[in-house]
Amino acid sequence: MKGGRGEVEFELGPEHKQIRDLAREFAEKELAPGAAERDRTGEYPQELIDKMAALGFFGLPIPEEEGGAGADYVSYAILVEEIARVCASTALTIAAHTSLGCGALHLFGTPAQKERWLHPAARGEMLLGFGLTEPWAGSDAGAVRTRARLEDGEWVIDGSKIFITSGGRAGAVIVAAVTDPEGGRRRISTIIVPRGTPGFRVGSIFDKLGVRASETVELVFEGCRVPADHLLGERGRGLAQFLAVLDGGRIAIGALSVGVAQACYDAASRYARERYQFGRPIAAFQAISFRLADMATRIELARWAVYRAAWMRDRGIPHTKEAAMAKLFASETAMDAARDAVQIHGGYGYTKEYPVERYFRDAKLLEIGEGTSEVLRMVIARQLGLGEDRG
Repeated sequence: MKGGRGEVEFELGPEHKQIRDLAREFAEKELAPGAAERDRTGEYPQELIDKMAALGFFGLPIPEEEGGAGADYVSYAILVEEIARVCASTALTIAAHTSLGCGALHLFGTPAQKERWLHPAARGEMLLGFGLTEPWAGSDAGAVRTRARLEDGEWVIDGSKIFITSGGRAGAVIVAAVTDPEGGRRRISTIIVPRGTPGFRVGSIFDKLGVRASETVELVFEGCRVPADHLLGERGRGLAQFLAVLDGGRIAIGALSVGVAQACYDAASRYARERYQFGRPIAAFQAISFRLADMATRIELARWAVYRAAWMRDRGIPHTKEAAMAKLFASETAMDAARDAVQIHGGYGYTKEYPVERYFRDAKLLEIGEGTSEVLRMVIARQLGLGEDRG
């Protein structure tokens, strides 16, 4: 998206097209052949992850001086979309690491913290996890119960986190914990916990409906001790940090949603042209052609909503509302597109012979992660000055 002299141009720049072409080629040549098998087995594609790290995919929007590629957020959204069009699991691994883990360190880390963790993470040498969700604190992030207390110059952490992407493979996890129980909105802080720290272990590994080749785990902290300088940013500012990080995360999940939706359309359109009934391709029937037209329209609108939110982030324009809108619309578009793709395939769509049943299972997560559709509507309403005032 380019603009100048008061004009708005809805066109990708050369650098955006270069990223798109690189990601698309890699996805189709490297990711596509084994995507169905990885979904079946849940196997984590370490070899492919290493190849993508070598291409700079894991630190694309992180500045070069912090170990990243220095691309803009629009480029990053394009990357996630293209990977998700072939393998949502791999796209989620990239998105959680980059938007949440790297994003938090980029925004709030000290120079020493960035040197130790962000630089290697942005180069793809290690993954980062983001530990916010708990059994009792999902949509209500302020209900976090994990505790951290300062004792002899160390943070001592007790609690657990669930549904943490790549949590068992991450070189470090950024953990939300209550540091000041009576602090109100300043009761929560974020602390960096390196892998292998005594008292930090992986609990359950979740067997999921979709995105099965992306690792999702429980993390347990029992008297886990890290130095005081592992505090990320200012003490008591954890809630504000989450909100800033999640704006970027929602753009990424919106892009992932567009990729899944595009895969649904591509598969359904191809099948509708090849499948003959009553002597002609089913794409010739209005019931099918109109459904495909609606799919294509919503996907295009979702794509530009995501790109606009990313464009605003690149320019430092407040974009909480736009990120929430983009993620909400794109994720629901992905679910609708998956349902329509299965329907167009008929009985075949309900089997593993065609990929649309995988897209259907993958798409459901997108209406849940990084803010459920219900929570996003609350966020949008508040940004519009509507709804409940929670202070």
